[in-house]
Amino acid sequence: MRLGKTDLNVSRLCLGGNVFGWTIEEQASFAVLDAYVQAGGNFIDTADIYGRRGPNGLGESERIIGRWLAARGNREQLVIATKVGMAPDAPGLSAEQVTQGAEDALSRLGIDRIDLFYAHQDDAHTPLEETLGAFQALIDGGKIGYAAASNYNAARLAEALRVGEGHGMASYVALQPHYNLLERDYEGELARLCDQAGLACVPYFGLARGFLTGKYRRDGPPVDSPRAEGVRELYCNERGFAVLDALDDIAAAHHTTVAAVSLAWLVAQPTVAAPIASATSPEQLAGLLHSMTLELSREEIERLSAAGA
Repeated sequence: MRLGKTDLNVSRLCLGGNVFGWTIEEQASFAVLDAYVQAGGNFIDTADIYGRRGPNGLGESERIIGRWLAARGNREQLVIATKVGMAPDAPGLSAEQVTQGAEDALSRLGIDRIDLFYAHQDDAHTPLEETLGAFQALIDGGKIGYAAASNYNAARLAEALRVGEGHGMASYVALQPHYNLLERDYEGELARLCDQAGLACVPYFGLARGFLTGKYRRDGPPVDSPRAEGVRELYCNERGFAVLDALDDIAAAHHTTVAAVSLAWLVAQPTVAAPIASATSPEQLAGLLHSMTLELSREEIERLSAAGA
């Protein structure tokens, strides 16, 4: 699948690197990456801050991916995305931070070009001209392929796209929003803007922090996860369980997993190119992979949409 207006061809499932160096160490991360590529995946998403909560701190996810790329020698077959702008010691999107962030990421990843480089969150204190000018300089220098945005609201994204039309400015080609069956704010102004501008949507938390895998149940056992408490507060309610009921029925009809159906629903939404999902083992990843080929009927999509509305 082509990513928006770019020349990047990506698989329908983007592998999230947020768990690498945090909830799983290097050897387990390598196993997940190997399984993803063997299944036909080619789109890997990370960020400078991923892994910072683990023993090796900031940048560890990128370092693990970099060592895996070096060991496997498969860099040219992959689309690598990372982000800048949320590091605690270097926040924001000033030209200096964007430029240094790219250099640091390239060093940690052990590559000479980042395919997709996101502004991890908006920076209202830095002029958009400065940020987009820095992204364009990186594109001109061959350090990144394309610039993209994450966590922008519709008004600021529209302004960034307008500024990006100027001379010497990069234009964002993709948006990474918080979007899944239970988080639907994207479907308003942001979705319309992405559609009008031809931006690819690459949603994060596509599985609602794990709730949409089906492991949280009305009368089920406690879930052992760093995110479990927050998930219970957000989604363990009648609306959330109604969505799981619908997912259960549709997953059974397709002989697949609740997680695969959840991700396939996202892929079926206008502007969505590839949802991001992470896994802590090849076995867990196997439950996601069918989403790359699963086609839901219009009636199934409508049923899920209504359940999560």
